[in-house]
Amino acid sequence: MESTALRDDIPVESARRQRTRTRLLDAAFDVFAEQGVKAASVETIAEAAGFTRGAFYSNFSSKEELFFALMEREKVMRLEQLDAGVEQFLRPLVGTDGVELDDADVIRTVTRILELQSDDRRWWLVQSEFLLLALRDPAISADFLRYQDSFFQALTETVVAALESARRRFTIDPEEAVRVIAELCANGEARALLSGDERTFAERLSESVPAILLALTERV
Repeated sequence: MESTALRDDIPVESARRQRTRTRLLDAAFDVFAEQGVKAASVETIAEAAGFTRGAFYSNFSSKEELFFALMEREKVMRLEQLDAGVEQFLRPLVGTDGVELDDADVIRTVTRILELQSDDRRWWLVQSEFLLLALRDPAISADFLRYQDSFFQALTETVVAALESARRRFTIDPEEAVRVIAELCANGEARALLSGDERTFAERLSESVPAILLALTERV
């Protein structure tokens, strides 16, 4: 038996490199949230991860590349959480008979699904930081827009499929509707940070979020 490979035939060096990248991403998350993207240095991120500056540049060409990798990781995680919420709360409620949900069912189900989303306030800080950076730097803004568009496209596909299973549909452009709902959530998180509101995401969730979803959808 060869000792130079791990499970799924992943080479040892590749697995080690992946662990290094993961530690750098985790460290960057903390440093970006604490210091801001602009102020955070490569040296600080590398030191927080337990590596040298050379190790950083062996994995990422710049802070910006690191940040986009971090955003991609968070995007995948949030979409997985949404899928998990749909499977955990919506699918059993609808069942195999395609039962039509009433408004109360929709509000309750949407609220429970949203509660599964990450309640990590660092992410709201980091997103705000990078948005400002992208607004100021045209070289970054195009990539930032592409990332956002890709995220909302994937998010919209999942939401539309969930609504269809509940026999509902958006009355306006689906992606625009999803962006409206996401903006409400983002504004709520920003207000919580500004006011020092220590309640959980579930406790702070505005009643307007599921209400807006109802207002933007109809039964089919």
